[in-house]
Amino acid sequence: MEPTEIAIIGVTLLAFAAVSRRLDSSPLTMPMVFVATGAAMSALNIVEVGAEIEAVGLLAEITLAVILFSDATRLSLPRIRRFIAIPGRLLGIGLPLTILAGALVNHLLFDDWPWAQALLLAAVLAPTDAALGSAVLSNESVPTRDRLALNVESGLNDGLVVPVVAICTSLLLESSRSTASWIGFVAQQIGFGAFAGALVGFGGIGILRRARSAGWSDARYEQIATFALPVVAFCGSAALGGNGFIAAFSAGLAFGSGGLRRRIRSDEPDMAGPEEAEHLAEFTEDAAELLGAVTFFVFGNLFVGDALGEFSPAVIIAALASLTIVRMIPVAIALSGSGLDTAAKGFIGWFGPRGLASIVFGILLLEELEERSETADQLVGVISLTVTLSVFLHGATAAYGARRYGAHSAHVEPMHEPVAMPRMRGGRQPQP
Repeated sequence: MEPTEIAIIGVTLLAFAAVSRRLDSSPLTMPMVFVATGAAMSALNIVEVGAEIEAVGLLAEITLAVILFSDATRLSLPRIRRFIAIPGRLLGIGLPLTILAGALVNHLLFDDWPWAQALLLAAVLAPTDAALGSAVLSNESVPTRDRLALNVESGLNDGLVVPVVAICTSLLLESSRSTASWIGFVAQQIGFGAFAGALVGFGGIGILRRARSAGWSDARYEQIATFALPVVAFCGSAALGGNGFIAAFSAGLAFGSGGLRRRIRSDEPDMAGPEEAEHLAEFTEDAAELLGAVTFFVFGNLFVGDALGEFSPAVIIAALASLTIVRMIPVAIALSGSGLDTAAKGFIGWFGPRGLASIVFGILLLEELEERSETADQLVGVISLTVTLSVFLHGATAAYGARRYGAHSAHVEPMHEPVAMPRMRGGRQPQP
């Protein structure tokens, strides 16, 4: 990118930061601002990132690795296991059903697609992004149980779909593999990825803890070193032949869950492992937010600026279905028998916005499938339209929907159990 183009992104970041608190109470969100700015820069021929697709692809890979690590670190397993029932249903039942339903709808709408491509699109659009509905997570009138469910689901589902995305992408690009070769490939991608990630995560927090205990390290550099861990996990796994995204996700889980309760120094309070890991990962979380903002700008510039008005009816129907029936029906099925009423199921089903993970997968697919046929253009078109609609529809309805649902819940469930909410991406800590 040219210096002028980079400067425009920087000015947009500065302008948004200057008014960000004022925008908290408005329906205007950070993703809306950066997607719209990127699209406008493309439409006016001021900034064009499409010519630098390899650099954009590298940015997308690093962004997703950092986000996966950051999300997994904040949602450490020891902290959430007491409250995993509803998120467990969403991830264990709702997520697979969403992918299967999406694949079926895609196959019906695009009957010339191979099943691998229909399944790939469904997996790319399955992850949710809590940052797009931050007004929901920060609204105290919404039961903490539901905010926690949405937060935990969005933090974990992008990592869980990575194997499906990786396998389906390889099926499209390397259809000549034998069955035995595919079994070995899948085992290598998941096994080496998880191993490399766990090694980096446990090793990273162990080294940092011991260095601090010995008085050798400075807190500033501890946080910078933490930011390097997802990059190390991603690249190290790739060198071993594993999947780098699985490695980054596993590293975050290991880093966030791998501490024993102990005193770091005599002049510091006793700190549990997950709290310590969250503190060390604060810079990484801020970096993920910055990379996310840039990614939304790139998405608007690369996918939205020249595409509006060019979508076929099948692409439009697929995008609308992904945001409604493909998400909401599986959620309702997953939450059957959970004790939640119809309003709660509808609320959780609607606020499953598509955001950064889908964007990053889309950018990588654009790079991988650049030379392929019209079906690849349809796939990328569905991704771009779904995310664009989600950014604006979910962002605009989050505050209003949270107020209405909170008022409903106050009559149905006047007492809510206090729960310590994990930090969400974006820096605002929702309160129980």
